[in-house]
Amino acid sequence: MRILVAIPTYNEKDNVARMMETVLGLNGNEEIKKSGAAVSLVIIDDNSPDGTRDIIKSAMEGFSGSGGYYSGKYNSKGAPPADVFLIAREKKLGLGTAYASAFRFAIEKDFDYVITMDCDFSHDPVEIINFIKSTRGKTDSGPPVPGLISGSRYKDGVRVINWSMKRLFISYFANIYARLVTGVKITDLTGGFNMYDARCLKKINLGKIKSRGYAFQIEMKFRMVKEACCGFAECPIIFYERTRGSSKMSKSIILEAFFRVIALRLGFY
Repeated sequence: MRILVAIPTYNEKDNVARMMETVLGLNGNEEIKKSGAAVSLVIIDDNSPDGTRDIIKSAMEGFSGSGGYYSGKYNSKGAPPADVFLIAREKKLGLGTAYASAFRFAIEKDFDYVITMDCDFSHDPVEIINFIKSTRGKTDSGPPVPGLISGSRYKDGVRVINWSMKRLFISYFANIYARLVTGVKITDLTGGFNMYDARCLKKINLGKIKSRGYAFQIEMKFRMVKEACCGFAECPIIFYERTRGSSKMSKSIILEAFFRVIALRLGFY
């Protein structure tokens, strides 16, 4: 099973090297080895002005590239060398288009699954082990094989560390709103830690994805269930507030998500 972890970056110099080491180091984990999985990494950088891209390139052993794509090997401590890729974009183009480019890349390179996650350690890479286990479990709805494993902060309780009550309130009720309007019964529609089956991604018109910010998370899950007709399972995760760097959340991103949910319900996708 070939797994591609996709991480978008913009000004993540304080986190990216440690994240590369942690994600690719999972290849040395005994449970990963027993599962027969191999974890690779693609980073989609939007021309970060803080030097994030230079850190990525210097960590890639003997990297080579053309057309904005770079590939190489990364030697994690205690793990075999793993494939690492860089999609170097010319400017800040948004979260949605970053992930869409990673999905197309995964399909082109014949990966079996794509895991999306943040670079700031709000998502713990060790949870990837539980995602892999979940691919063998039952779906919460739909077909017997889950095409989507949704990392949930709100499945069977709230699992968020170091958020203010205001932010938690907004996030929790935004998910209720998104579920009611879209009809997709996933507890954490706005969450960014997810695992997608490439077979289902092939059924989606990735070029039609309109969301640029965090509304992408809702749109993508909606498309997986409604457009690709794939089943889903939920994997409880713990979400940690970032300790390094700054959040990318803004009022425009929140407004985009609010109106995108309505557009999806009306069939504009």
